[in-house]
Amino acid sequence: MRKTIAVAGGLATIAAGVLVSMPANAAPEALVPAMQRDLGLSAEQVHSLVAKENSARELIPAVSEAAGSAFAGAWLDNGALRVGVTDAAAVDAVEAAGGSATVVPHSASTLDSTKAAIDAKAEDAPAEVTGWYVDLRSNTVVVKALSTTPAVSSFVDSFSGPVEVATTTEKPRLFANVVGGDAYYINSAGRCSVGFSVDGGFVTAGHCGTPGDSVSGSDQSAMGAFEGSSFPGDDYGWVATNSSWTPSPVVNGYGNGDVTVTGSSETAVGGSICRSGSTTGWHCGTVESLNETVNYAEGTVTGLTRTDVCAEPGDSGGSWVSGTEAQGVTSGGSGNCSSGGTTYFQPVNEILSAYGLSLVTG
Repeated sequence: MRKTIAVAGGLATIAAGVLVSMPANAAPEALVPAMQRDLGLSAEQVHSLVAKENSARELIPAVSEAAGSAFAGAWLDNGALRVGVTDAAAVDAVEAAGGSATVVPHSASTLDSTKAAIDAKAEDAPAEVTGWYVDLRSNTVVVKALSTTPAVSSFVDSFSGPVEVATTTEKPRLFANVVGGDAYYINSAGRCSVGFSVDGGFVTAGHCGTPGDSVSGSDQSAMGAFEGSSFPGDDYGWVATNSSWTPSPVVNGYGNGDVTVTGSSETAVGGSICRSGSTTGWHCGTVESLNETVNYAEGTVTGLTRTDVCAEPGDSGGSWVSGTEAQGVTSGGSGNCSSGGTTYFQPVNEILSAYGLSLVTG
């Protein structure tokens, strides 16, 4: 049995009668079992990793400013902050700001512009293309395709810039409309998972409902209605709740203690990430890319974050956290939690900005 207590300078865990000190910004206890299972870490390694990632994430604005126009993105590598720069003259400034610099040929602005050009032609993408994203670690824009057909090659070749094709067996689909633990009903029929509480309601996946759709809680009592929704293009929405429901900063910990959300600072590529879903509970893994475009059968969605975390139908709209920082809501993916999979989430900060909402924090 483990018990966490407050001590001078941070926290400590009592395990098997031994007091083990932990960093002050260690992981919430609710995440520890899932991160141990999915990342193959000990409890102490989980707390150490989250503490290092929290510290590294705070340095991203400073290293970006230090690199200036030479900035080529930042990502996490086992808690360390890696930074790409296009000019060797920027290395010293970046490392003085706390990052580990690598010289690469293409700047972040070039990569983003290249991806934006592909986004603008999303309707022209062949059916074999399942999405595209900026891969900071390889300093390229990767187009994912089920096979490299002439149509795929022609599509990719129509864009200038650092574009590569990667074959994949993943065909993303949406997770929606099945029962779950912390679920809500749409029009007394389909179900999705609550994401995060905001002032006046909660955010969730956009494909779960359209403005005006009625929403009831898991107990079938009236809860509210969709006030906003965007899908495809985006995959976000928000539900305005009635006076019987009180938004809180809590995410269900599925028996391991709830997580209290403290903010929404975005993590970086390579960082650990955990998901709470009504079908499969907590599952954890790593952020693989930001701002990825995914071609679902129902339409193209841009700006998603890709992870190697599994999910299953019924997890749609559910919460993603890095430590106690809210990250996003489940959109869709491929695979399952028996054989493993890939899952995408819609970043929460974009949802808050789109609707002028404020996250409820503890």
